[in-house]
Amino acid sequence: MIFSLVITGAPYSTQCADTALRFARSVLQQGHTLHRVFFYADGVHSGSALAAPPQDEFNIPQAWAELAHEHQLDLVVCIAAAVRRGVLDSNEARRYEKDGHNLASDFTLSGLGQLVEAGIVSDRVVTFGA
Repeated sequence: MIFSLVITGAPYSTQCADTALRFARSVLQQGHTLHRVFFYADGVHSGSALAAPPQDEFNIPQAWAELAHEHQLDLVVCIAAAVRRGVLDSNEARRYEKDGHNLASDFTLSGLGQLVEAGIVSDRVVTFGA
């Protein structure tokens, strides 16, 4: 079965990013395909390279990046939601004349078309929201 995930809650304000990560691992362990993980609304904070939780806490952005490396996952951050919340890649930082960018290298900024395409390709789209 082909799954895609939508995450709308911030990584440390709600349980949804952590729950989605556990669900993704389970899906992959059971032999299913994970087509795309789409971060929307406050979920875009999962793609920030500047997250620095204490050493004894779970680093959700890093865990997503590790899972993406291990399974060649497509981690997509909604560009409109990200820019609104100050999560920028180098191109958007230049476009908006900002001094820096903070999108983690394993994540990609893209539009809602990627979410629509995921819905078309996937057997199931599971949303984790706040």
